[in-house]
Amino acid sequence: MSPDKLVYMANQIGKFFAHDGETKAVVSIADHLLKFWDPRMRKAIVAHLEAGGTGLDPAVRKAVERLREAASHA
Repeated sequence: MSPDKLVYMANQIGKFFAHDGETKAVVSIADHLLKFWDPRMRKAIVAHLEAGGTGLDPAVRKAVERLREAASHA
C-alpha cells in the first residue's frame, strides 16, 4: 500500500478520535493501529514517519511515534 494511502487512512482515524482531546486521541489512534492494521501496514507507516512523516496530522504523528517506540521494545 502506498504511503499516501496509509497517511490518508491514519489521518481519518485521527479525525475520528480528535474529539477526545490530543492526549487521549494519541493513545486511541495508536491502539487502533496496533489492533486493526496489518503488521506490514504498521511497519510502512513507521518507515514513512522516519522518512519525514509528510502529511501526518500532529496527533497521528505522535501515535505512530508510540508505535515505533513499542516496536523497538518488543
